[in-house]
Amino acid sequence: MLRKLNLGSFLLAALFLSVPVRAAYDLPEPFEDASRLVTIGGSLTEIVYALGEEERLIARDTTSDFPPEAAELPDIGYMRQLAPEGVLSVAPSAILALEGSGPPETMNVLVKASVPLVLVPEKFDRDGILTKIRYVGAALGQNGKAESLAAQVASEIAAAEGLTERIAERKRVLFILSLQGGRILASGTDTAADGIISMAGGLNAMDAFSGYKPVSDEAIIEAQPDVILMMDRGGDLDISDAELFSNVAIAATPAGQRRAVIRMDGSYLLGFGPRTAGAVRELAAALYGPLAVK
Repeated sequence: MLRKLNLGSFLLAALFLSVPVRAAYDLPEPFEDASRLVTIGGSLTEIVYALGEEERLIARDTTSDFPPEAAELPDIGYMRQLAPEGVLSVAPSAILALEGSGPPETMNVLVKASVPLVLVPEKFDRDGILTKIRYVGAALGQNGKAESLAAQVASEIAAAEGLTERIAERKRVLFILSLQGGRILASGTDTAADGIISMAGGLNAMDAFSGYKPVSDEAIIEAQPDVILMMDRGGDLDISDAELFSNVAIAATPAGQRRAVIRMDGSYLLGFGPRTAGAVRELAAALYGPLAVK
């Protein structure tokens, strides 16, 4: 089972080890040397490219699949299942890591290795994206560029969110992360899925719990989603429409009866980076139709 990074314990360890890890909600001082930068978290990699600072990058994690040029960089592994050897093997001079990177044991090894590391907070809304941009900009000594990018992104997101402000009847959206053995793993509150649904003018059909959890058939039927939202993983990783709508609980909902499902690229939909305004627009149009959101 994947474990979340305990931020308090991580920062406390860093304090005793006198390693330059920055507090989660104070903008960091610039890295002394960011010439060999590693990014952990797809949105952070996107921000580095958007700032025009990609020449610093020497490696990235598996979730960093945009822009396409990022795929040419060495891959140090999945951000929540990192091995310290993989990160340190590329000899980084600095690391930018998204909050939630781990496991904690790996993060502690990176701290002990005395590699300057900035942990960037994650919040699934407009302000969270702007904070990430400012964090990356500050760490790279590019505050001016970061403020310009933040202003552009803020304007784009405001316009995208405004598309659905007059929608009277909000669609109830069920985000399904996986369906194994007929058991649905769905998104509650305090998740990227919950955040993007809200920004696009929808209502999260599963608002009784936080995080991603298995849900019962009864809970699915009671939630009465109008639409199913899923990541488009591609190939054999996708849940087919046949499998999805043959699920007894899904079939009993308005979404199942209408066979209403929206699939979007995962890093685009849930990344909460510079491209999020576009994802909001596309999801809003898929929910309410292009005429409804003009």
